[in-house]
Amino acid sequence: MARDQAARSRRCFLQGSLAVAGIGLLAGCSLPFGPAAGPARLRRIGLLGTPTATSQVPNVEAFRQGLRELGYVEGQDFSLEQRNADGWEERLPELAAELVQLEVDVIVTAGAVAIHAAGQATTSIPIVFALTADPVAEGLVASLAKPGGNITGLTSYAGGEQAKGLELLKEVVPGLSRVGVLWDRSGPRAFRDTEAAAHRLGVQVLPLELRRPDELDMVLAIATSGQADGLKVLGGAALGFLAPRLVEFAARHRLPAMYSTSPNALAGGLMTYGVNVPRNWRHAATYVAKILKGTKPADLPVQRPTTFDFVINLKTAQALGLAIPQMVLQQATEVIQ
Repeated sequence: MARDQAARSRRCFLQGSLAVAGIGLLAGCSLPFGPAAGPARLRRIGLLGTPTATSQVPNVEAFRQGLRELGYVEGQDFSLEQRNADGWEERLPELAAELVQLEVDVIVTAGAVAIHAAGQATTSIPIVFALTADPVAEGLVASLAKPGGNITGLTSYAGGEQAKGLELLKEVVPGLSRVGVLWDRSGPRAFRDTEAAAHRLGVQVLPLELRRPDELDMVLAIATSGQADGLKVLGGAALGFLAPRLVEFAARHRLPAMYSTSPNALAGGLMTYGVNVPRNWRHAATYVAKILKGTKPADLPVQRPTTFDFVINLKTAQALGLAIPQMVLQQATEVIQ
């Protein structure tokens, strides 16, 4: 009798243990011998931009490519939540707040104004910038080596590139004496550097600050009324989607122009000198991947560019009656015939 009762007790214990284990497995609980297999959580990545979504397509696609190269599959490992201000920077705080409310895992953005908007919206969600001039001077990070806080990324500034761009424009336009410099709120450092370079080269600067996208025609009119011999367009975030209008203006008024991003030359602009923006967005994916794996933004140093693209559009040069010196052509990373 005692043996029968003991056997029944052991059977009840085993059945109960198996039932509990079964419940644990069904609930996805971890058992002592290891974690239960299951799909990884879909990570949500917020994209915050000043330009239009259309103008951001090359950058977003480059970012997607960077994630694919790291083994991330969209729809399986991550999803993108994109918010664009269409050039109206005052909308950025509202859009940043939307991404925070969606509880995205990381926010990717570019340009000092947009980065500040994201930083003011959250101090806990990691923020990666694909592009900005001087994050230390802009108050975004404590230092390049040790950013601190929840913000890190890549800069567009190494020092000297604005001077180089103006020097190249002067070599192509030997009689250059007055240059209109177009910039927005994202580009005060670039404007100051250009102004200093112009002083060394004996070129007068005609400041053309763009505060709102609907003021572009009025601002550009200052260039013609001020009798500018050339135009230098800095790489501000609000100027990114205005390339076609800028190129059309320069062609109509026969103004030799130096831009900061290669899409301008592809759209018909004379020359561009600056960082490869899509390349920066692609590289930003490596920051995002590290953060999703647990690395803190504060432990990821900000990277500065080491190479710059110099693109010349020979067709535009011919239309303007300009002969590009051989020494300038030899410096080009791409020549558009």
